[in-house]
Amino acid sequence: MRSIKLIMADVFRKTLTRISPKLNTAIIYRVKFKRKWNESNPVTLNEKILWLKFHTYLNNELVKKCADKYKVREYLIEQGLKKNLVDLLGVYERTEDIDWGSLPKKFVMKINVGCGFNYIVFDKDKENKEKVFLTLKKWLKKAPNSYLGYSEMQYKDVKPVIIIEKFLDFGPSALPEDYKFYCINGKVELIMACFGRDENGHNASYVYCSPDWEFVASAKKVNVNELVKPLMLDEAIQVAEKLAKPFPFVRVDLYLSDNAVYFGELTFTPAAGMDIDHLLKPVNCNEDIDHIYGRKLVLPKS
Repeated sequence: MRSIKLIMADVFRKTLTRISPKLNTAIIYRVKFKRKWNESNPVTLNEKILWLKFHTYLNNELVKKCADKYKVREYLIEQGLKKNLVDLLGVYERTEDIDWGSLPKKFVMKINVGCGFNYIVFDKDKENKEKVFLTLKKWLKKAPNSYLGYSEMQYKDVKPVIIIEKFLDFGPSALPEDYKFYCINGKVELIMACFGRDENGHNASYVYCSPDWEFVASAKKVNVNELVKPLMLDEAIQVAEKLAKPFPFVRVDLYLSDNAVYFGELTFTPAAGMDIDHLLKPVNCNEDIDHIYGRKLVLPKS
């Protein structure tokens, strides 16, 4: 159970977003980073992502479309990347419309907006359909306000639906390894590889690498010799850069098998634009990721 303190903090943030999204952001930023959010003259990667959130990306129809995990599929098709989409098994506004019996043994259910609304079915016969549907109903109810906590305005007014996709089975690991491509002014500048996620998609180890697959940083001790370059990395970079072309910054999340690249989602504000991991320092470097890659991001003129 969540503590009363956490519940009250969540209520406060959501209420404040309705009044002033920028003020809510400024308070969260101050708490997280122990300094004032520099909106007028952003320097770090986090600060510049926040600037984009409230300027270039605010009320941007393409950003809103691509932030929707269902409608973004149209964008990939428009870019000639249909082959990189995970097979869609169905889209539903209500659980009552889902034909449970027709679904395969394994599949993935998610809500098209918000974070953490993913349900992975490894064996349909072992699932309690009523409990699964109850969870989905709760998520559908929560999703429209999911943007409020951290003022992620690109998710506002996105109509929530249930997406059911094919399960990507790449082998013995519970879930496919996730690669997140940080695209700055249309180019992949940094890659975050996520290894060892559990069946709920949690407890992964995160490693930052360069586009050349050189180790950059990690919150945990890493054996660099064990970082094997993915076979499809070069193609994945091409896919990421094609999708990122219209945006000053976007993180393109992909899944890589030994012979294919699959699209995950486009993330415009990782950690709501306040990612503590950006404070990690690359090996043999006195500056953190936030400052190094902040310099690379050139903001459009307001």
